[in-house]
Amino acid sequence: MEAQTELKKQGIRARVVSMPSWELFEQQDKTYQHQVLPPAVRKRLAVEVGSPIGWHKYVTDEGATISMNRFGLSGPGEEVMAYFGFTIENVVKQAKAVLKGQPEGMEKKEVLS
Repeated sequence: MEAQTELKKQGIRARVVSMPSWELFEQQDKTYQHQVLPPAVRKRLAVEVGSPIGWHKYVTDEGATISMNRFGLSGPGEEVMAYFGFTIENVVKQAKAVLKGQPEGMEKKEVLS
């Protein structure tokens, strides 16, 4: 939410969608699904404090994920989150890169550590 606020300050419109359950989302009718994730909006960024597996279906081939491809680390929470790129600054940076079609440091649309 804070990254969305920062993007707005920079004149970039962004929506935040919370999707705690793919299964429940898939059970909804297409009209609802398209209201939440409009098909014409293909530049999407998923922020998943977990595996990127499965998110490509929702971020499209023009989107990206900020996620982890392994188990976490031991350490202070803020440091671990920053290590994996879960910071406001990185979400803003990656969102802007997705909009330009140039996700930075992403292997086939993922941030991996």
